[in-house]
Amino acid sequence: MGWRRITLCGLAFSALSGAQTLNCSFQGYKALDGLKAEMRSGSLDLTWQGERGQTLRATLGVEGGQPVVRELAVEKNGKWSVLGRGLTPEYQVTTGRRRISAQQEAPLRQLGIYTPEVIERQKWFAFWDAPLNVPGHPGSNAAVDLPRKPEEIQRAWATFQISGCQVDTDGARLEANFPGVSLGLFSGGLRYTVYRGTNLIRQEVVAKTDAPSVAYEFAAGLKGFGIGDSTRLAWRDVARGWQHYLFGGAVNTDAVALKARNRVEIVESGAGSVAVFPASHKFFFAREVESNLGYNYYRKDSDAAFAVGVRQADREESFKPYGVTDAVWRSRVNQAREFEENFALYNAPPGTMQRMAVYFYLDSGNAQATQRAVMAFTHDDVYKPMPGYQVMVSHFHFHFNEELTDAGTIDHEPAWIPTFRALGINIAALCDFHADSHPTDTGKIRLEEQRVYFEGSARFSDRDFLIIPGEEPDATFGGHYMFLFPKPVYYTHAPLGRPGATGPAAQQPYTENIAPYGKVYHTSSRETETRLLNDEHALMWQTHPRTKSSDGYPDAVKDQPHFLSDRFAGASFQSLPVDQSQKRLCEVRCLDLLDDMNNWAGPKYLIAEGDTYTKSPEDETYPQLDVNYVKLDRLPKFSDGWMPVLEALRAGNFFVTSGEVLLHDYSLQGTGGKRTFVADVDWTWPGEFVELVWGDGKTTGREIVSATGLAPFSSHHYSIPFDASGKKWVRFAAWDSAGNGAFTQPVHLQ
Repeated sequence: MGWRRITLCGLAFSALSGAQTLNCSFQGYKALDGLKAEMRSGSLDLTWQGERGQTLRATLGVEGGQPVVRELAVEKNGKWSVLGRGLTPEYQVTTGRRRISAQQEAPLRQLGIYTPEVIERQKWFAFWDAPLNVPGHPGSNAAVDLPRKPEEIQRAWATFQISGCQVDTDGARLEANFPGVSLGLFSGGLRYTVYRGTNLIRQEVVAKTDAPSVAYEFAAGLKGFGIGDSTRLAWRDVARGWQHYLFGGAVNTDAVALKARNRVEIVESGAGSVAVFPASHKFFFAREVESNLGYNYYRKDSDAAFAVGVRQADREESFKPYGVTDAVWRSRVNQAREFEENFALYNAPPGTMQRMAVYFYLDSGNAQATQRAVMAFTHDDVYKPMPGYQVMVSHFHFHFNEELTDAGTIDHEPAWIPTFRALGINIAALCDFHADSHPTDTGKIRLEEQRVYFEGSARFSDRDFLIIPGEEPDATFGGHYMFLFPKPVYYTHAPLGRPGATGPAAQQPYTENIAPYGKVYHTSSRETETRLLNDEHALMWQTHPRTKSSDGYPDAVKDQPHFLSDRFAGASFQSLPVDQSQKRLCEVRCLDLLDDMNNWAGPKYLIAEGDTYTKSPEDETYPQLDVNYVKLDRLPKFSDGWMPVLEALRAGNFFVTSGEVLLHDYSLQGTGGKRTFVADVDWTWPGEFVELVWGDGKTTGREIVSATGLAPFSSHHYSIPFDASGKKWVRFAAWDSAGNGAFTQPVHLQ
């Protein structure tokens, strides 16, 4: 009887649907081959040419103010198959209060610039914040102004009062906009976007809030998928094994968080498949670890219908501690617990239009075929090899030497090594001696730990994988910074009077020979650290600039000799924070700094970093990592040193990418005032724009060229004329519709 009641209700709803009419404006619409919008029987039909000979159709309507996806269908070989019918979008938002962190507060106070205006600006760069963690745990890294209060947190489902829509053509895509969405503190509209040349359809709420200090997360999906004899939900688990659910269990009260590999779940039926997934990088905010928190969900609403979508968790799930000895085990347990205070969510500054997107991929194939098609957008979550380039990542606190010592063998292989190898990474620059070991010791304790660090790096480096034993000091230059030497170098750094420092640093000579280590450097000032960099031909750069313990840097030292030196490469790039109103990754904190540094001084660059801790093959590392493609014909051997890597970084011969957008054969051509920037760009997702950015030493300008008319899974040659008169430097970048991108380093003009 229950099944019959639901069926009759569905028939009544279908009959009612046919009687309702949706009014849409087509003022911004232009019909194109393979891309069509039209009104049919009171509904809006979007029809577009997809991949592998498939045509897709989405039929959209409104019932009592509620938007309805009346049909999702795919056509192949002249036959249409319906993948979903009578679906409704669902959105939930959770909001909390954004706070600046104590880690940011300390350097700002030391610099004497901890003012209300600075706090208001810098709180939007918070990393150590967990707005949903009530009451919170005060500490040197945690947010300020704790405890948090339960009433700061609000949860709300979207409500709709849709009366019409607007259809627009933008290049080779169609957008259908439905104003009239309320979502907790946010208000705005619902948008569907389809793209010629791919089976993608994007559903997003585009909305703003006027409330101050809002941090948020969202869940987004479709409900109303029918349960039939051939219906199943399929996904790969974290071990890459295929799993499925046939909806034979009880009705769910809450959504089930699905820890699907690669962030993809697939609704499969006899007609075909619908994959559900988030944007591959922009959906993810920075954390200390990349454990899979379940970014997909399903919910069985009745014996006849279910919902699917994407979601974020409310809190961190600590990594699995490791350790043979009790001391290491306890240290890792404490660190894992500390990470609970780092779960920052997204930023929503007042008045910014936040885009809360979920992607669907319609396909005539089964779940396995659809999974392969979806994974093409991220090259199967692998950084694609490019001839003449090596893929480099930097800044990881793996406690490598400590773990090897604890294991009692140099042949112990930590889990991060196969994780990086599987991602297609060739060069990993580590940062031991941070929260591990004895970074401020000036004697044999640290030197012996360095020895293990160097020997372990040599042991697991190979012809296609190089481990560089770097370090992130915070001794004399201000903030945190990266030291990268071209070979193993024994040194200590502990300025006189530094809390926790051991050993008579001020009395030690700059260099001495200590068996069995050989030459050892001792630094205790900016002058001796600078001398060390010069003597060993090393590089340094500011890590996590303008946030965390480097808040206020490198701005505060832009006139200092070490910053102006060519040993100071620039700063690091990490997608932190995430603001869904921005079309670029780390648009303000990172890219604005890149432009500022090059206006201040000579060539300065952004080096992609991870700044994360332990990781395992089951983690979702790819979406939370950006990499450097370093221009090198071959990978140096560890035993020969890695000076070619440093020379390429120092010369700016690399580009940064999230992986989906790749740059080939880019260069600045011409002389004098008439120049041309040329670049070949590859992308997988539909494109958004490319840009040429320049500075004159004081201000920054740009030219943006739309890429919305270009096909996904393709390449394009760009040749952009550039008037170099009065300009100091220029750089190039390309961004896709999901917020992924790649950028070159600035070229300074002669």
